[in-house]
Amino acid sequence: MDRQAVDLNETIQNVNRNVLELLSERGKNIFFPKLGILSQSAQAKGKSINATIGEAIEDDGSSMHLSEFDKMINLPLAAVYPYAPSFGKKELRDYWKESVYRKNPSLGTTPISIPIVTSGLTHGISISSYLFVDEGDTVVIPDLFWENYSLIFENAYKGKVVTFPLFKNGAFNVEGFSETLDSIKGKIVLLLNFPNNPTGYTPLVSEIELIVNAIKRQSDKGKSVVAIIDDAYFGLVYEKGVYTESIFTQLCNLSEKVLAVKLDGPTKEDYVWGFRVGFITYGVKNGTAELFEALENKTAGAVRGNISNVSHLSQSLLYKAYFSEQYEQDKKEKFETLNSRYQSIIQVLSDQKYGEFFTALPFNSGYFMCIELKEPLKAEAIRKILLDKYSTGVIVFGNLIRLAFSAVPKSKIPELIENIHLACKDYTEQN
Repeated sequence: MDRQAVDLNETIQNVNRNVLELLSERGKNIFFPKLGILSQSAQAKGKSINATIGEAIEDDGSSMHLSEFDKMINLPLAAVYPYAPSFGKKELRDYWKESVYRKNPSLGTTPISIPIVTSGLTHGISISSYLFVDEGDTVVIPDLFWENYSLIFENAYKGKVVTFPLFKNGAFNVEGFSETLDSIKGKIVLLLNFPNNPTGYTPLVSEIELIVNAIKRQSDKGKSVVAIIDDAYFGLVYEKGVYTESIFTQLCNLSEKVLAVKLDGPTKEDYVWGFRVGFITYGVKNGTAELFEALENKTAGAVRGNISNVSHLSQSLLYKAYFSEQYEQDKKEKFETLNSRYQSIIQVLSDQKYGEFFTALPFNSGYFMCIELKEPLKAEAIRKILLDKYSTGVIVFGNLIRLAFSAVPKSKIPELIENIHLACKDYTEQN
């Protein structure tokens, strides 16, 4: 093991040995290299001759680039063309940390790490797996989940996904969640995704307390827990009584045996899917600056060894937008558009005639909702009828149909639901 990794591990162990135990073997071995090329390049910065940089530089010291881009990009050259740090742009990281506190007032003054920039949340989940999942480790997720979780946790990192039924009697299945956690021996890797993809469900305030208590009971039994929190759809809550902060606020000061890993970013929050910028932030009870700095170094090392760094242009554009006079107003308008579509689909589904063929699973937030087909209807057959006869595309999971109301104009939502109803009728008549 490299001495730099050993030093980081010793720092973590001296503050909280539980966190070190949660790291995978890759996580224990990774480090951000502060010797070698990076160190020598940093020492040469500002010298009259600098032959260390792996970039092409003009004679005047500016970044070499094609002039065509000057017509497209209204940013300083230094904010576009050079490599961004593997940690991410410092000013953007600091801004995002401040925004986590602002969006989650329950955090108060609880210490958290400075976020590390990832290439979107998918990359954030992958880096989290790199750091915390060894081959054979159990990863607990709801039974209704985004398929990328399987690709990452199981296919890429050889973990074992164990699911619990997300709903029971129209509410979050706290009992099933608790029983699944109880069944795991030793270290627990847990992923929570609210608003949930595919269901569009966020727990109620009362349910969050029960979920947190279930996790606390595991730490009280001596188990260490790494809670990976996928906050991709954070902020998109449309009903009263729903928990509007991240569950990270409840977990990052819960126990020294519970490490909270917050994955979030502007992809859905700020409507920039193609920018591919996300963040990883850590919290744990009695966490110190030294502990968080060690985790940040390991995370940045994993990023460097994986993709080197995240798009500098995307980070610079975001940072500039956050200080625009229009930012808050634009964001509010986009939220209202999504909210109006949500309210429309609620209204349309209230028509009792649709109960003949399907019912809606609980939903209150995010981009999606799911309908469950009644027997003997087959979701895949309905999907094909919708494509072929009604020019309508949906996603199926087993016998569920997921609808992304985020992508459907409000004016077409009645037609969407009616088309599904008609397709169900067609299937019934054909069979």
